[in-house]
Amino acid sequence: MSTPSVTRFLTGITTTGTPHLGNYVGSVRHSVRFSQRADVQSYYFLADYHALIKCDEPARIQRSTLEIAATWLACGLDPERVTFYRQSDIPEIPELTWFLSCVTGKGVLNRAHAYKAAMDRNAEAGNDPDADVTVGLFMYPALMAADILMFNAHKVPVGRDQVQHIEMARDMGNSFNHLYGELFTLPEAEIDDAVALLPGLDGRKMSKSYGNTIPLFTPRAQLQKAIAGLVTDSRAPGEPKDTEGSALFQIYQAFATAEETEAMRRAFAEGIAWGDAKQRLFERIEQEIAPLRERYDALMADPAQIERILRAGAEKARVESRALMARAREAVGLRNLGQQPAATGGKAAKAAAKAAGPSFKQYRERDGQFYFKLQDGRGALLLQSRGFASPQEAGQAIAALQKAPAQSLDALAGQLEAMDASARQAALEALLTLQAQADA
Repeated sequence: MSTPSVTRFLTGITTTGTPHLGNYVGSVRHSVRFSQRADVQSYYFLADYHALIKCDEPARIQRSTLEIAATWLACGLDPERVTFYRQSDIPEIPELTWFLSCVTGKGVLNRAHAYKAAMDRNAEAGNDPDADVTVGLFMYPALMAADILMFNAHKVPVGRDQVQHIEMARDMGNSFNHLYGELFTLPEAEIDDAVALLPGLDGRKMSKSYGNTIPLFTPRAQLQKAIAGLVTDSRAPGEPKDTEGSALFQIYQAFATAEETEAMRRAFAEGIAWGDAKQRLFERIEQEIAPLRERYDALMADPAQIERILRAGAEKARVESRALMARAREAVGLRNLGQQPAATGGKAAKAAAKAAGPSFKQYRERDGQFYFKLQDGRGALLLQSRGFASPQEAGQAIAALQKAPAQSLDALAGQLEAMDASARQAALEALLTLQAQADA
């Protein structure tokens, strides 16, 4: 398939917290700059449905939605150039979530990282595996897939820990396409290793879960106080200091030019006092953030303006979402009874899918590892491997599974993603089908 002349990028932020410097450096600044490219069509949304999975404080979700919207706009996001909307303003998204849930095996969702992590915590605490696990948490990957597939995004910028969600969105879209016809573009994860991961006040990754963040638009005096609290070592003024592992230096580097960074590196080697280094860091951040803070404060003082922008963005987005869901409803058979059914779909589509049969797909990820997966005739994921160092190793595992399915499923357990009994049975049946086809 040829590369599209205009690439669609889609980015969402969950509305559960106040934006901090790490969000700005790791996502907002980079995305705003990217949205200004002529060959990019950008979709930005406030993921307030996702927030309900994590937060049961209505006022906090409302406040966070306002703060994040104001942050994007203050940092230069142009709502005339991009599609900027609130997730809950697009009613077609939960409808598509249901459509996708009807073509997705439970075993696929069982393997989602967030669900597995919740089960692991319960196991460690001696609780029921599903204690406090909501259906929302379990269905999170389907909602995320609907966010992405609704606008046929080509690329989704994510961290490496989120790649699984994009792969699952591909699987769900592929399953729907195989059963009902080509409707969805299969997205790809976009990982930019050049984007900085900012350390927090204590040196760990800046995260509200660690309580070590510096709010992006905190007042000038509060920003200076927060930076003064950065953890440093006990080396006195005049003693050379290491840039390696220094949270102060890493944060400075994320804001500074190459020349400024090199000057700070020399200052570290010459033994700059920590107080002076922190002052330099404060001044460099303030230089970039101050004009943005002024715009942010003005936006926060006029929430009605932000509401109008989001509603206009939703209407713009719904031109596409209404059209796509009309095609999806037609495809699955939710049709006008006064019209003749189309010749495609239904039993014919199912028969074609069945005839296609299960198949293996082998591929390489950006981590350099080689993977494979087993899909049924509709494209639904049945079995997913972990990474192999070479394509030969992955191919040997596939060959073993095709030659002796039951034995190889057990022998390769450590190289496959965990499966429950029903998922294993489905994979085994598909493998036996492949074996029979090979023997015929």
